[in-house]
Amino acid sequence: MRSVNAIFIKQAKDMFKNFSVLVMFIIFPLVAFAMTHFVAQGNDDIPDGMFATMMASIFVGMALLQSACTVIAEDREKKSLRFLVLAGVNPLSYLLGIGGVIFVASIFTSLAFAYIGNHAEFVPFMAIMLSGAVASIILGATIGIYAKNQQAATGLSMPIAMVLGFAPMIATFNERVAGMVEFFYTQQINADFSAEITRPLLIIWANIAVLIVLFVMAYVKKGLRD
Repeated sequence: MRSVNAIFIKQAKDMFKNFSVLVMFIIFPLVAFAMTHFVAQGNDDIPDGMFATMMASIFVGMALLQSACTVIAEDREKKSLRFLVLAGVNPLSYLLGIGGVIFVASIFTSLAFAYIGNHAEFVPFMAIMLSGAVASIILGATIGIYAKNQQAATGLSMPIAMVLGFAPMIATFNERVAGMVEFFYTQQINADFSAEITRPLLIIWANIAVLIVLFVMAYVKKGLRD
């Protein structure tokens, strides 16, 4: 537990110094706010919460994934990860320490989306959002461990982030795409969970279970390498 706390505190300090990571937690709610108030409101053809939901799925699929990926890749590049492995820090402790900071930050952004979208189903929405955040953080961390440096991490993560972030938005207007991305964890943010939340949560947590296994495998395989 001490190692988790130490990594969490270190990462929290580093995150507040990294403007490129911080801005991603702010820009997506701002875009959602602008689109909601200047486009959706007053237009009977557009639900008030549509843009907030769309931007929320993009935020989870892109911003959180790339934030985690960038942080881990930086540790790889600076040899910090190798030092932590040699010091006996296990994969889950490392993930909890690094991911915990990003997760806490994502809570505030998720609350902003809930407010902008005026979500009546506040608890289900937050449960879906934060579960999706966990999935993206783990996936981003896994990609970051495989990348040799931050530049490589960006190249690896961007195509995956684009698909996860924008596929749910496209699926809103295209049933064929909706069927293809039905089991994406980001797609569950756009799901109709007003009556049923169990299925979206089960899909997300099934994704998380697989991603945890992949992360542990990557940590064990790459953690001790230069």
